[in-house]
Amino acid sequence: MTVTQALILAIVEGLTEFLPVSSTGHMIIVSSMMGISSDEFTKIFTVNIQFGTILSVVVLYYKRFFKSIQFYFLLLAAFIPAAILGFLLGDFIDSLLENVVVVACMLILGGVFFLFLDKIFPPKEVESAYTPEGIIDSETKRLTTESDQVSSLSYLKGFIIGCFQCLALVPGVSRAAATIVGGLSQGLNRKNAAEFSFFLAVPTMFAASAYKLLKDHSFINKDNISLLLIGNVVGFIVALIAIKAFISFVTQRGFAVFGYYRIVLGLLVLALYYWGVNLQVS
Repeated sequence: MTVTQALILAIVEGLTEFLPVSSTGHMIIVSSMMGISSDEFTKIFTVNIQFGTILSVVVLYYKRFFKSIQFYFLLLAAFIPAAILGFLLGDFIDSLLENVVVVACMLILGGVFFLFLDKIFPPKEVESAYTPEGIIDSETKRLTTESDQVSSLSYLKGFIIGCFQCLALVPGVSRAAATIVGGLSQGLNRKNAAEFSFFLAVPTMFAASAYKLLKDHSFINKDNISLLLIGNVVGFIVALIAIKAFISFVTQRGFAVFGYYRIVLGLLVLALYYWGVNLQVS
């Protein structure tokens, strides 16, 4: 892997990790086009530059991350389902990662679902009245703030959102997409569903990255460790920008555009696969 290839992968990771478009699908296409998808270090690199992207969440939302111990218990409740299933089904999940048809089909199916997501979960922002003190919900007539939606989540609701995250163990589903839908199903508005997805990414991605690093650290040497450092720094910066842009976009315009994008990406993956391009990751 060259420095240029590392920069490209880091930019793609930073842009796609927190969007409901499947960073796995993007990594498959980009690394394959560069001819490095089967390289062992590439597989480590694409997972471990997530350290930089999750750091961007902590930095951007540091006040809420260090607010209370209850917040950590909430994240733990949401993290447990995927942690257990990921541990039990690790080998099976790795085999699915090598099945590009599964990835492409999940991208397309998820895209179709996202076309109807705004109708299934109508935007709460339209149904609520904004005041300088906070938000008055049109149904309950109670004054609240957007941050209260996340901080007031029960552990049970957090656990349910975590169960939705388990869907992302199937490559192509997208962890962000699954957890955002889970948040919407538990009454969060668009903004808070997206933000809770970011928060839950921290323990989830940290665990996955640390496990991969521990398992395959022998492939890291003095010649390529600098690429990991570059990837994490670039991923951190790009993710900061992507998170801010995504929150603004999804609050105002909804999720349909991501549905169309997923469908196009899924069809592209299938086309590359049937054209004989090597699309293998793990």
